[in-house]
Amino acid sequence: MAGSVYVAGLAPGVGKGTVALGVVELLSRRVARIGVFRPLLSRTGDDPLLTLLTERYPVMAPYAESYGVTLAEARELVADGKWEELISRIVERYREVERRCASVVVIGSDFAAGPAAGGDEMPRELGFNARLATEFGSVVLPVVSGEGRTTESLAAAARSAYHSLVALDATVLAVIANRVPDGLEVPADAGLPVPMWAIPEVAAVAAPTVAEVAAALNATVITGGEGALDRDVHDYVVGAAHVPAVLEHLTDGALMITPGDRADLLVAASAAHAAGNVTLAGLVLTLGEFPDRRAVEVIERLNTGLAMLVVDADSYHTIAAAGRIEARLSTGTPRKVEAALGAFEESVDTAALARLLDVARSSRVTPLMFENDLIDRARAERRHLVLPEGTDERILRATETLLRRGVADLTLLGDPAEITRRAREIGVAIGDARLVDPETSEWRDDFAERYAELRRKRGVTLDLAYDVVRDVNYFGTLMVAAGLADGMVSGANHTTAATIRPAFEIIKTVPEVSVASSVFFMLLADRVLVYGDCAVNPDPDAAQLADIALSSARTAAAFGIEPRVAMLSYSTGSSGAGADVEKVAAATAVVRERQPDLPVEGPIQYDAAVDPAVAATKLPDSAVAGKATVFVFPDLNTGNNTYKAVQRSAGAVAVGPVMQGLRRPVNDLSRGATVKDIVNTVAITAIQAAAR
Repeated sequence: MAGSVYVAGLAPGVGKGTVALGVVELLSRRVARIGVFRPLLSRTGDDPLLTLLTERYPVMAPYAESYGVTLAEARELVADGKWEELISRIVERYREVERRCASVVVIGSDFAAGPAAGGDEMPRELGFNARLATEFGSVVLPVVSGEGRTTESLAAAARSAYHSLVALDATVLAVIANRVPDGLEVPADAGLPVPMWAIPEVAAVAAPTVAEVAAALNATVITGGEGALDRDVHDYVVGAAHVPAVLEHLTDGALMITPGDRADLLVAASAAHAAGNVTLAGLVLTLGEFPDRRAVEVIERLNTGLAMLVVDADSYHTIAAAGRIEARLSTGTPRKVEAALGAFEESVDTAALARLLDVARSSRVTPLMFENDLIDRARAERRHLVLPEGTDERILRATETLLRRGVADLTLLGDPAEITRRAREIGVAIGDARLVDPETSEWRDDFAERYAELRRKRGVTLDLAYDVVRDVNYFGTLMVAAGLADGMVSGANHTTAATIRPAFEIIKTVPEVSVASSVFFMLLADRVLVYGDCAVNPDPDAAQLADIALSSARTAAAFGIEPRVAMLSYSTGSSGAGADVEKVAAATAVVRERQPDLPVEGPIQYDAAVDPAVAATKLPDSAVAGKATVFVFPDLNTGNNTYKAVQRSAGAVAVGPVMQGLRRPVNDLSRGATVKDIVNTVAITAIQAAAR
């Protein structure tokens, strides 16, 4: 197994951060103990990429221990002729990280600010990185730039990278070309004995955000919140002419730079953005001039959602400085991170890369491993899902992430103009999503007829059905029933009942299941447990409880969790009596009868189900006690309180509720769901759809 992979850039600005991020993401799905390491910190202050990796992933060493030396320390040692001491210090620091980890990703030094930047006395970057890779025992993943290349020159650059590193005794795993122009034909192997992959130039990754521009220009932010500062800057336009000329030159993603006293241009550009003529990134006012108060009031009434910055420099020096700003992956650019991961996963054969690394999957399952595995599995069998709450900001942000990561194809319900306007206001890209308005959809008549026929015995007329299917949850459920979508996720601003009632009426349960139910995936520090039912059935009888147990076991198995079912009660075995205990005992007997090969134990107390020491005392011969993975609660009161207690007290991540027992997947979100929760739930729903 390759315990260490060294990501080395072969030129300044090749975007090796995207590759390092992608490799760490890949490893995080397979091993529980990963590390990241930068031999040389070339930036003053915190390194954005190292900070991102140490905070995003459960790496075994904190930031302060995940680098070798600073640039200042390296220069001092080399100036004193202590080159070998420099190498020794870096290797010693690396070994401290390596000892804790199953795999380590090393991010090589930067050409623009590494040892070579110190002058002729500093060694060349390539030799420096090759030497360290050899000392670490790392395989090398070189990254070459595709900017401005032809097919022939790209192949030549890849061959040069490979042979240069091999000549320095490095072991090259594969070659990656990054920032390859759209339309460039990429050579299949470029004449290399190792694989070559090409990642295209992605504007959302290469473009700096308004926040990065503000920081680089030392600007004062006078309007605009976090969402406004997160917009990508794809172009710069200097506002110096009259209004019609400037409007002619405004482009989507442009940051307009103009003197602060040009209220006419500020109002005109803001109006063009609000009207949808153009989608700007923001406004920069030069010369330290703050805009006229009356103009600001007009702009605020337009509700553009744009940031307005003020800088002291003039327009010429501002545009010159802005042009030198380099976008960076960091904790402050989550959309950029998702776009980079999407580009890496779309372009690199991650299964082949994992084989080259020969990384064995860990027996432990951490929360991040489980969540990343969801994304990976959903991408592998991409499905089409419908999200009824198309104007909700969280849904829109999740949609952008899901589309960029290739998790699913999506339909958003709502007025397309309103969805588009809302997406433009918060600066997210949802261009590949299908937008459908239930009010005007061509499917509405057919859906009304379907629903009226289904509910005819309940007194539903065609006229009533025509009104009912306007509801986004009913419309989305009918899309699933008609095969126009593979599943549905809703509930960000609807109650659980409003989300799942249409599913009960239209989709209904699978034939062998009497009741639909739900589970939560409880992501603990080193394992994933399944809790059911904690959201739907208040007081199931014995037959329903058996159905819940069998459905929960199937759900666990579908997501890679070996089902060992604990039928929970306040009594273990025959130690207690009462109607509640008898119900659990009867349900357990039904489960054993219907699926004899399924490991199940009940009645059993929670401690005996989860703790091997307690199990050895109470049920020493049980195949489930002490190692249960699926926990079936006797009623909703017990289940809901328990999952919340574990979530809040033990720091577990609760993913769900995940509906089960329906003919097609429909899942409910908490009204407090985060963007991450939505992404996970969509991935789960896509996996359920693929399984059916």
